[in-house]
Amino acid sequence: MTSIRFAAAGVAVTVLVLALWLGGGADPTEIAGLAQPGTVTVWGLPVLRLLSDVLATVTVGLTVTAAFLLPGDGRTMSATAFRMLRRARWAAALWSLTALALIVFTLSDVLGAPVARLPLPAVASFAWSISQGQALLAQAVLAAAVALLGQVALSRYTAGWAAVIAAVAALPPAFTGHAAGAGNHRIATTSLAMHVLGAVLWAGGLLALLTIRRATALPAALARYSVLALACFVAVAVSGVINGAVRLGGDYLTVYGGLLALKVAALLGLGALGALHRRNALERHAFARLAAGEFVLFGAAFGLAAALSRSPAPIPDDTISDDPIVETIGFPMPAPLSAANLLGDPLPDLLFLTVAAAGIGCYLAGARRLGGRWPVIRTISWTAGMLLLAAVTSLGISRYAYVLFSVHMVQHMLLSMAVPILLVLGAPVTLALRTLGPATREWLLILLHSRVSRALTHPLAALAVYGVSLYGLYFGGLLGWLMRHHVGHLAMLAHFVLAGYLLFWVLIGVDPGRRRVAPPILVLVHFASMVLHAFFGLTVLQSTTLIAPEWYLAVHPPWAAPLLDDQRLGAAIAWAFGEIPAALVMIVLVRQWIRADERDQRRADRNGDAAHRAYNEFLASAATERR
Repeated sequence: MTSIRFAAAGVAVTVLVLALWLGGGADPTEIAGLAQPGTVTVWGLPVLRLLSDVLATVTVGLTVTAAFLLPGDGRTMSATAFRMLRRARWAAALWSLTALALIVFTLSDVLGAPVARLPLPAVASFAWSISQGQALLAQAVLAAAVALLGQVALSRYTAGWAAVIAAVAALPPAFTGHAAGAGNHRIATTSLAMHVLGAVLWAGGLLALLTIRRATALPAALARYSVLALACFVAVAVSGVINGAVRLGGDYLTVYGGLLALKVAALLGLGALGALHRRNALERHAFARLAAGEFVLFGAAFGLAAALSRSPAPIPDDTISDDPIVETIGFPMPAPLSAANLLGDPLPDLLFLTVAAAGIGCYLAGARRLGGRWPVIRTISWTAGMLLLAAVTSLGISRYAYVLFSVHMVQHMLLSMAVPILLVLGAPVTLALRTLGPATREWLLILLHSRVSRALTHPLAALAVYGVSLYGLYFGGLLGWLMRHHVGHLAMLAHFVLAGYLLFWVLIGVDPGRRRVAPPILVLVHFASMVLHAFFGLTVLQSTTLIAPEWYLAVHPPWAAPLLDDQRLGAAIAWAFGEIPAALVMIVLVRQWIRADERDQRRADRNGDAAHRAYNEFLASAATERR
C-alpha cells in the first residue's frame, strides 16, 4: 500500500512539472514593466493545488467509504469505518491548512508580489471580498468542519454528514478560474464541478478500499464501490468532454489541447482498469494488483489537472466581449419576448438536465423491476415532473428569467408548485424501498426516521420553510445577490423545488416517513399556504418599490415594459398561478380524507364484528357451564 502511494505521488509530481513546463504554466520569463510573484509562487502555487486535490480526494474517499460503502449495523459504524473516519480527520485538517495557504499564494500570483511582501490586511480582504479568495476560504472552513466531525462522530448518521460536507468542500474552487471566465460559463462551471466531484469520489473511494485490512469487509464494500465508480466514470467523462470543448473553443491544436488529450487517455485507461475490477477483483490480492496500476494513472491525471489550472486556456476572442450584459449574465440580451423564444431559444443547464435524466432513468429502471405491480399513473407523474424541471431550467424561459421579473416569477411558480406536485405523486420513496439493495434501503430508512426529517415533516415546519423562503427571498434583499452568482442561482432554483416538494409531500404524499396527520389539519395547512401565496402576490402588486433593483436596473431589456410594470405583472402571475395547483392539491386531499374515513369505518366494523363474536362465544360458554 505504501509503495503504491509513493509511486502515484511520484508520477503526479513528475507529470505536474513536465506539464507546467510544456504548457507555459511556470514560465520564468520576466516581462518588463510587469510585477512578478517570484519563483516560490510560480512553482509553489501548482504544488499546493496538487496537494489540495490529493487531500480532498483522501478526505472524501475515507468519509464516503466509512459512511456509505462499509457495512454497518443500523446507525452504528463498524470498527473499520470508525478507524477510517479517524484517519479522515487528519487529512481534512491538512486540507484546511492547504486551502488557507492557497489564499496567500493565489493573491501573490494575482498581485505579482512575493509571498513575503503581502500585507496581512490585503490577504484578509482577498479572502473575504474576491471570488477566488472566498472559494478557498469556504473550502478551508468546510474542511475544518469535516475534521471536527471526524473527531466526534460515533454513528453512521454523523459520518454521513461528514461525507456530504467533504464532498461539498471540494466544489467551491470549481466556480472560479478558467471555467468561470470561459465562454458559456454556466455550462463550463457546472461541468467542472461535476468533473471534480466525480474524480474525488472515484479516486478517493479506491484509496479508502486499499486501507481496509479485514478481508471480510472488502467484498461488500467493493461491490458498492463498483457501482459508484461506474457512475463517477460516466460523470467524469461526459463533464470532461463538455468542459474541454467550452474551454478550447474549437482550438484543439494547442499545447493546452494536447494536455487535455493526455488527460483523456488517462481517463480511458482508468475506465479499462475499472472494468477489470468489476470482473476479477473481488479477492483482496487481485484487487490490490489492479489498484496499483489504477493509482499510477490517477496520479498522472491529478498532475495534469493541477498543471491545466495554471496553463493559459485558448479561449477564443469571440467569448471576450465589451457588452456589459454579456459580462453580467453570460450571454447577449435576448430578443423581444415571444412564445416561440420562450420555448425555442434554449439556455441549457447541465446540473438540472443531469438530475432530470438520472431521475427518469433510475425511476424507470425501478418501475420495470416491479413490472405490473407499480401503477403506471405514478410513472407518468414522475416522468412529467422531471421533464418539466428540465424544460423550465433549460429552455428559453430560463434565459428570459434572468432579465424579466415576470418570467422569473413564472419559473419560480412552476418549480415550487407544478414540478413538486408531479414528483410527489410519483411516490419515489416507496419505489426506492421496494427496489433498492439492502445497503441503500437501510440508509434511506435512517434518513426517513432521523430527527431532521421528523422536524421538517411537521406540517407547520414545512409551511414555514415554504413561506419564509418566499417572503425572505423577495423582501429580504437576497434575489439580486443570488441572480448575480451562478452557484447562488443554482441554489435558488434547487431550493424552489425542494421547499415545494417538502410542503406537498407533507400534504398529499403517500410515501412512508411522513407524520400521520389528520386530513382536516392538512386541509387547514393547505389553506394557510394559499393565503401566504395570495398575500405575497397582493403585497408585491401594490408595492411601488422595486425588488432587487441592483440587478434588474442593470439587465432590463430596452424592448420590455417599465420595471415596475413588469414587477406588477410578476405579482399578478404569482397571485393567479396557484389556483390550478391549489385546486388539484385540494382534490387529492379530499380524496385521501374520504379514503381515510372509509378505512376507519371498515376498521371499526371489523372491531365491532370481532367484539360481537367474542360476546356470543362468551354467552355460549356461559350457557354450557350452567348445564
